[in-house]
Amino acid sequence: MSIIHQIIAPVKQEMIEFETKFRDSMHSDAAMLDKVTHYIIKRKGKQVRPLFVFLCAKMLGEVTPKTYDAATLIELLHTATLVHDDVVDDANERRGYFSINALWKNKIAVLVGDYMLSKILLLSIYKKNPDLLEIIARSVKDMSEGELLQIEKARLLDINETIYFEIIRKKTASLIASCCESAALSSGNNENQEKMRLFGEYIGIAFQIKDDIFDYGKPGKIGKPTGIDIRERKLTLPIIFTLNNSTKEVRRELINIIKNKNELSKSINRAIILVKENGGIEYSHEQMLIYSIKALEIIKDFPENEAKKSLKLLVDYTINREI
Repeated sequence: MSIIHQIIAPVKQEMIEFETKFRDSMHSDAAMLDKVTHYIIKRKGKQVRPLFVFLCAKMLGEVTPKTYDAATLIELLHTATLVHDDVVDDANERRGYFSINALWKNKIAVLVGDYMLSKILLLSIYKKNPDLLEIIARSVKDMSEGELLQIEKARLLDINETIYFEIIRKKTASLIASCCESAALSSGNNENQEKMRLFGEYIGIAFQIKDDIFDYGKPGKIGKPTGIDIRERKLTLPIIFTLNNSTKEVRRELINIIKNKNELSKSINRAIILVKENGGIEYSHEQMLIYSIKALEIIKDFPENEAKKSLKLLVDYTINREI
């Protein structure tokens, strides 16, 4: 049995039912819109975020109809952000397939993303879930602020470790935090909402650090081309550490590459070598492990059950995944 199948096992039936509910939530009477959303559903990823919702809810108590609502709202938001991100990044591929903007152009992609956001609002009203909507809205705010902060700092090349963690906390970790917090709320464990929010935030931070480390791996073995962060002038943790803990010569060369030679493959490869040789990857890996341990510490006192075992496996998968 693969690691993913082991993780899903305690909530396998819930995930099957969720797929039907999520597909229904995307339906539209507009033919073009329905065609696009059908394309998205057929090429869905591992649905890690709904998995967090169901596993957290089951660890804490039981899965309720509100848990399905939470998972649906989270996945709608996640999908909308992916569609919008591809437009912002001018990306032509998503998970090995053509992106929505590549097939239907930017205008339609933006409108499809907007449609999904509107469905979040409508479903929250129809199901009378203002408390879930509050969690989702907070996540939208955080993700937008994180993205804008990263763009601002990339232009100025003005980022330190504190700012880096603030960016990834908002941009990436906030959505996983919302998964875990909404799971606590939906299962009637309101007293554990903040604990679960923090649990998800720590996992989200570890997840993003792992993603940043991927930029220094071998092309073809990871989900994005090597060096893309350098091309986009993103100062991620491996680079930040190297800039702060290397000689003036290394710092000067690395900054010159990021500023002036970030489109040259030879220069990008040189930057990758500098980061590796000066401990940037090792340090980032250590920080990733620290956050994953902090996450597991939060749930250690919760009752032992199959869902909790799967959550631990999911944390392990998050920091050890290869693609």
